[in-house]
Amino acid sequence: MQKPFSFRLSAFTLLMALCVSSCSFNPNQQTPGEGYLQGEWQQDSVTNQKQLISYSLYHLKFSCDSFYVEIHSFSKTNTGTDTCMNSGHWAEYTKGTYIQRNDTLRLTGQFCNADYTLKDDKGCFRSGDYDELFKVTKQSDSLITFASTTDVIPIKARLIKRLSCHPKPL
Repeated sequence: MQKPFSFRLSAFTLLMALCVSSCSFNPNQQTPGEGYLQGEWQQDSVTNQKQLISYSLYHLKFSCDSFYVEIHSFSKTNTGTDTCMNSGHWAEYTKGTYIQRNDTLRLTGQFCNADYTLKDDKGCFRSGDYDELFKVTKQSDSLITFASTTDVIPIKARLIKRLSCHPKPL
């Protein structure tokens, strides 16, 4: 037995209504982000860094829902061309947006040049997507530990400049 046309039309209408109601437009303005993160954070050293073969120090900036990261890496071994490794010291830059769920901070963005323009894939080191998860532990208003899910050395960062979020249009 065939179902009547009105039943099929009702089912189709219901399905379309569910699809349309599940869609939403992207916001036309930045979201405020996490208030406690707003500012510039600096990692000055790593525990036992003199004994390590390689390590990185981070400078992080959070402005509303955006982040900017400078990663300064140091290595006692030269595993690449010296024009890139610069005698064991180099810097990488990333920018993007972040979200926090409970104690987990997710940074999603792109590797960039020093002026935060998008980096092409022909340069030194990493390019393309940057996607990192950190467990965040707030030690005080001016000290935060970011424990990466891909690195064993935590980033212990101190606040060097507090910023206020003023959302900008996108």
